[in-house]
Amino acid sequence: MTLRLHDTAAREVRDFVPLHSGRVTIYLCGATVQGIPHIGHVRSGIAFDVLRRWLIHKGHDVWFVRNVTDIDDKILTKAADAGRPWWEWANTHERAFDDAYRALGVLPPSAEPRATGFITQMVEYMERLIDRGHAYAADGNVYYDVRSLPDYGALSGHRLDDVHQGESAGTGKRDPRDFTLWKAAKTGEPSWPTPWGPGRPGWHLECAAMATELLGAEFDIHCGGMDLVFPHHENEIAEAHGAGDPFARYWLHNGWVTMGGEKMSKSLGNVVSIPAMLERVRAVELRYYLGSAHYRSMLEYSDGALLEAAAAYRRIESFVERVVARYGDVAVGEVAEGFAAALDDDLGVPAALAEIHNTVRVGNAALDEGQAELARNAAASVRAMTGILGVDPLDPHWASQSDDSAAMAALDVLVRAELERRSSARADKDWAAADAARDRLAAAGVEVTDTADGPQWNVKGAR
Repeated sequence: MTLRLHDTAAREVRDFVPLHSGRVTIYLCGATVQGIPHIGHVRSGIAFDVLRRWLIHKGHDVWFVRNVTDIDDKILTKAADAGRPWWEWANTHERAFDDAYRALGVLPPSAEPRATGFITQMVEYMERLIDRGHAYAADGNVYYDVRSLPDYGALSGHRLDDVHQGESAGTGKRDPRDFTLWKAAKTGEPSWPTPWGPGRPGWHLECAAMATELLGAEFDIHCGGMDLVFPHHENEIAEAHGAGDPFARYWLHNGWVTMGGEKMSKSLGNVVSIPAMLERVRAVELRYYLGSAHYRSMLEYSDGALLEAAAAYRRIESFVERVVARYGDVAVGEVAEGFAAALDDDLGVPAALAEIHNTVRVGNAALDEGQAELARNAAASVRAMTGILGVDPLDPHWASQSDDSAAMAALDVLVRAELERRSSARADKDWAAADAARDRLAAAGVEVTDTADGPQWNVKGAR
């Protein structure tokens, strides 16, 4: 079967044909390492890890590059507010992202370039753009002239008259719609020398230079969150085409993780950090949850949805473990045809999961009836399919993790039931019943904090 992917640039699902037979080149816009990662940050890592695993399963050699933005306005601001060097702040939070990806079983990239390691390539890129009439220097800054590119806006659908770059103001811009390639040095900020004066790179230039340096002037897939379509990816295309590079052949974008209908972001204050989540559910359960929706859809976060996903995963895990306990080790088998068809259809994970759960039902029935071969074959197929989704229950990566979070998930169900009784009692002005619920939780060592998002709890003394 042919893999078909939704190409944002074409606005349709297209047959995927790699530039070079047997090899696929992918660039994923990675983290801007300004803080502790939350579940919204890592969704793209998980979504496109599934793409990578599926391509590998289909026999491709995958070159997968995921960058790190380690120089940025937000990084400088937050480091200064904390009284810490910018490089120390960036490296600290880069390690936090690495820990999150590793915990969630995301395969390490083939290369993970830092923006600050590619300044020379960025300077060369700007020289090409200036020589070709697409960029200009002014007051130590370098800007891209968006009017110079006839197809500017083709990816996002933005009309040139409606373009707002949303960037901090510089001096010397010929047109407010132009965007910054290079920012002139400011007192107290890091800078690097260029023919136009010292300064630091603009965000869009970083990815264009790193992608083409590592994967070539033309490569297969560029992916990232849908919030990057404009201005980031639109401006990357402008830079590449202005420099004469064909650039990415397919553009893939994942949906947001939302809470209350809004994109999860630090500015909204609705952040659910990875370390906090891993105190509530196991990493494999969190990965299952974050990867369970179609990658292009919005994933509305709720505690209930998380716990339902964790319970669904445990049903898969329980079946495989029952087969192992009764019949011994289970090798990785073959994927079901329905699973393969689902993933070939623009990575249709929900339909793929339905195939897994159907196989689990068949396998459990075989176990109950003592049909050893059927049960073992079902478990082998489940291992193959969950492995492609990154959640194989017998993967040694998951076996090394503690069961404490599973116990916490079970406790969460009980505590939240008690909190609901407390809330109902308070709504009815039954203060005695409300106090009794609070006292029962306190006696069990559970601390409750009332917040704008509802009551939150933790176990006294827990980290």
